[in-house]
Amino acid sequence: MSFGDAKPMVHFSLFSTPLGNCGIAWCGDVVVATHLPEKTSAATAARLAARAGASEGKPPPGIQRAIESIIALLEGARTDLGYIVCDFSRIEAFAARVYTATRAIPAGETLTYGAIALQLGDKQLAQNVGRALGRNPLPIIVPCHRVIGANGKLTGFSAYGGVETKLRILTIEGARIGETPGLFDDLRVQ
Repeated sequence: MSFGDAKPMVHFSLFSTPLGNCGIAWCGDVVVATHLPEKTSAATAARLAARAGASEGKPPPGIQRAIESIIALLEGARTDLGYIVCDFSRIEAFAARVYTATRAIPAGETLTYGAIALQLGDKQLAQNVGRALGRNPLPIIVPCHRVIGANGKLTGFSAYGGVETKLRILTIEGARIGETPGLFDDLRVQ
C-alpha cells in the first residue's frame, strides 16, 4: 500500500449551543456529518463518532467558522448556512436532491413535505421526502426542522427530543407555527 492510498481522516468536535452540545464531523474543510444534542454530551460524541467513523479533533478555521454560524443560528440570528461545504458523495441521489432543496429554506420559514416533493417534480413523493429527511446526516446545515406536515402540522423529527426539539429550533428561528396566515401570505412570488 502506498501513502496515496491512505483514507483521509475524519474528525469530530462538540460545541455548546442553546440546545446543548451539538457535534460536527469533517474531513479537511468539508462537513461530513452534524449531530444535535443527545441526553448527554458523551452520548452525542459516541453517536457522531460511530456514524461518521471519526475521532475527536480540533476544528480547522473553515469548520470553526461553520460552528460559529451554527451557534449564531441557534441563538436566534438569521444566519445563512448555505456557504458550508458538505459531503453528499455517500448519499443516494434522491436524498441529495431533497437535502439541496431543504437547504434553500431560509431561517424562520417552513415548507411542507409536499412542497419539497413538488419542487422535485411529483407531490406524490412527499413520504419519500420525509424518509430522506429522517436520515438527514447534517441536521441544522440541512434544516430538516423547517419541513413540516400538511396544514402546518409538526410531524416526526428523528433528533433526541423529537417534535419538541423541532418546535424549539423553529421558535428560536422565529418561524410562525400554527398561526393563521395573513391576507397576502399566499401571494408570495415563487
